[in-house]
Amino acid sequence: MSIGEYHQCSDETLDLIVENLEAIGDETEIDGFDVEYSQGVMTLKLGAHGTYVINKQPPNQQIWLSSPKSGPKRYDYDKESNKWFYHRDNHTLDGLLNEELSEALGQPIDVLAH
Repeated sequence: MSIGEYHQCSDETLDLIVENLEAIGDETEIDGFDVEYSQGVMTLKLGAHGTYVINKQPPNQQIWLSSPKSGPKRYDYDKESNKWFYHRDNHTLDGLLNEELSEALGQPIDVLAH
């Protein structure tokens, strides 16, 4: 993948995640909920449920996640499936976020919903 393709794919993914999380924050009352996105770094604060950080890593062409529940992970893009995968266990970035955030917020979450 070219660096331009990496930036396009990672930006599209992070922009959609931020957009959906901001909508969730507007629709629900969660103490300490906040979403910030700047210069390729997204921070999601969930009060008592901790803080998630998702950031672009252009030198490695990865997206990195730091989760208060499952710890740090590094995701690589797969063009065929149009998904970011963690190669140690083949789960996807959106799959993990959907699972953990649904549990933390007590409602179904789809971070890549259109």
